[in-house]
Amino acid sequence: MRVVVTGGAGFLGSHLCDRLLADGHQVVAVDNLITGRTVNIAHNLDREGFTYLRRDVSEYLEIEGDVDFIMHFASPASPVDFERVPIQILKVGALGTHNALGLAKAKGAGFFLASTSEVYGDPLVNPQPESYWGNVNPIGIRGVYDEAKRFAEALTMAYHRKHGVDTRIVRIFNTYGPRMRPADGRVAPSFITKALRGEPLTIFGEGRQTRSFCYCEDLVEGIVRLMHSGEHDPVNIGNENEITILELARTVIRLCDSDSEVVFRPLPQDDPQLRRPDTTRAREILDWEAGISLEEGMKKTIAYFKTHGAES
Repeated sequence: MRVVVTGGAGFLGSHLCDRLLADGHQVVAVDNLITGRTVNIAHNLDREGFTYLRRDVSEYLEIEGDVDFIMHFASPASPVDFERVPIQILKVGALGTHNALGLAKAKGAGFFLASTSEVYGDPLVNPQPESYWGNVNPIGIRGVYDEAKRFAEALTMAYHRKHGVDTRIVRIFNTYGPRMRPADGRVAPSFITKALRGEPLTIFGEGRQTRSFCYCEDLVEGIVRLMHSGEHDPVNIGNENEITILELARTVIRLCDSDSEVVFRPLPQDDPQLRRPDTTRAREILDWEAGISLEEGMKKTIAYFKTHGAES
């Protein structure tokens, strides 16, 4: 197939491009580099079957030639971005999704939306099934990302019902791995880079809030399986193993063989206290579940950051 990946130079988008190329597809990566980086796709730039277009999908999206699938992964997705580029996040979730869906409709292509566990907000149920409607503060700092993705899901389903576009929606839970930005505000790269430098690891609140961390390779496998399925309703993809942020900090310090200390700061607004996917539907529909342990995945991620340092 010929597949367009918006956000193709980002952390997840670039790993998805690698997988699609490995599977024999042609790939067109589209990215405006607001958070993506060409270093993530540099190894593919001269590869046959790979094309990179520097474009902002919120402004306009046109691709020459046939297109079989559009994987819409464009969006800043880190907590520091929620305050830094809030309007761009809302625009890519609304206008960017609209443009990408319009392209899918025009080309007769399938459409895949990368949504997020953030649609559940600060959940009142744990684990979170796809049937849970969420607990989101629409005017909070995180609301720009949460509501952009909720709107994107609604728009995707509208195009499916109204125009018959063959759509998929994945709700991605916390994912980590190589190519994350060290200063992007997400906990895994933040802890790793600080531990490698021997600096204190900052924990917000008491560190009792939980997350479930999925290694990027596992996530991409689930995404590809969903892409090839006929499922239109949202599907959670993530690791069901729940861990507190304090436990994660201690694990990273141990794996980095670091003497870093842990310091505590006030909890940010609307920071979710619980985050764990119910992946029953992924197991039943896709025969998928996460297989890479936190220990193994963290070792691979730490090795990447040791090699790439600030460049990553």
